[in-house]
Amino acid sequence: MPLKAELHCHIEGAAAPELVVSQARKYGKDTSPYIQNGSFVWHDFTSFLAAYDFSSDLFRTEEDYARLADHYLTSLARDGAIYSEVFTSPDHAKKAGLSAKAYTDALGEGMARAKAKTGIEGRMIVTGVRHVGVESIEQAARFAARCGHPLVTGFGVAGDERMGDFEDYVRAFEIAREAGLGITIHAGELMGWESVKAALDHIRPSRIGHGVRAIENPDLVRRIADEGVVLECCPGSNIALKVFDSFADHPFPALKAAGCKVTLNSDDPPYFWTSLKREYDIAAEHFAMNDKALTAVTRTAIEAAFVDRKTKTALLARLNGASR
Repeated sequence: MPLKAELHCHIEGAAAPELVVSQARKYGKDTSPYIQNGSFVWHDFTSFLAAYDFSSDLFRTEEDYARLADHYLTSLARDGAIYSEVFTSPDHAKKAGLSAKAYTDALGEGMARAKAKTGIEGRMIVTGVRHVGVESIEQAARFAARCGHPLVTGFGVAGDERMGDFEDYVRAFEIAREAGLGITIHAGELMGWESVKAALDHIRPSRIGHGVRAIENPDLVRRIADEGVVLECCPGSNIALKVFDSFADHPFPALKAAGCKVTLNSDDPPYFWTSLKREYDIAAEHFAMNDKALTAVTRTAIEAAFVDRKTKTALLARLNGASR
């Protein structure tokens, strides 16, 4: 089994059904509309968001968030992952009545627990949410830039791609870039290739969350390859949300063949009935990738990781040692 690394996962969206059920018991909530037979149920983007919001609302205290991060990173490590980056959301913290700092410290504590048990390295990417608005995105960037938490190493923007324009977020990303944070932005998932081009033009990220709709424009694919922008691909999520009809239609192999740097990620794993392990299995089964090719994908992810050089060198040494 090849070692794995993940760059694109929303921490609130990583809560496994059994953890959500246990949190619901704690807060006296009924999970039956959203979880049946140990699995999340939804049928379109709106009902997916309803299930997501219901579950996120069950994480309220610092210990809840520490437990969430510990639970997710430990499960990743069991499946052979040595590195994990998660998107965190100060907006979720606010909804829970926690300060962004208390929330971030709690997630960091959970990561430290998982590392102590399994050796997995974890980092956080603070994200603003498009449909919450520009002001809250700039607030998130200022928090990320100033919080000083050693595990906060990136900044991104997620949320409903149909809302807002990329040029609206330039200031937020400048704040993050000046602070030395890694830059990634969601684009080219629900919206077409134009959103990927706009992200490159206005934000100049080193990575793009999803980016798969770039396949609709060969010139753009060439540009991504030439500029070495890394795509955080989430095939299981794309099929669940019907961005593509089937794995046979998924552009991962074509983007890779065109020279783009591609990685495998789980996005909001239990909601899309997937896991990082399953994403690697999908690539083996549907994209004809052997262990050597999958290890190369992990190497791309580690090389693109928002992490200091010493940690990156140690991770690459682990990967090289395991793939000999």
